[in-house]
Amino acid sequence: MESRLKILGHPVHPMLVMFPVALLVTAVLFDIVDTVGGPEFLGEVAYWNLTVGLIGGLLAAAAGVFDLLAIPAGTRAKRVALTHAAANVAVILLFAAVWAVRLNAESRAAGGALIAIEVVALAILGVGAWLGGELVDRLGVGVDRDAGLDAPSSLRPAGTSQRMGEVR
Repeated sequence: MESRLKILGHPVHPMLVMFPVALLVTAVLFDIVDTVGGPEFLGEVAYWNLTVGLIGGLLAAAAGVFDLLAIPAGTRAKRVALTHAAANVAVILLFAAVWAVRLNAESRAAGGALIAIEVVALAILGVGAWLGGELVDRLGVGVDRDAGLDAPSSLRPAGTSQRMGEVR
């Protein structure tokens, strides 16, 4: 299934994903370094990385909706895409909560509880990113007009089908 939203022939959603992921991961790393005694400015930089990462994440999500709506119902790709979307919405909500707490705080630095939330959000982001890779690399969603929308999971050994013991 080919992406419905393209720029110069390339799908937009995968182009927009890398920046928010990098910014959110970097924000957490800066918060951790700041908390363990790094330079004080890192908390502020982390806050702004978080801000721009959230904006980029919302843009990536909007582009992703175009591809999500185009995936036929009842396919493995649709199930994976819905899980991918749910995971990434959870990530945006968790990071948005951390951002809101820091917005009017005396210091933009994160404390232990906020960093714990950020680490949980990063773990969920890892799952969401893996599912996105499964959609593109395994199922061909957004890149291949003739994608196998019911291809088995990439976690299954080569040559096995969805049912255990059945070999193609």
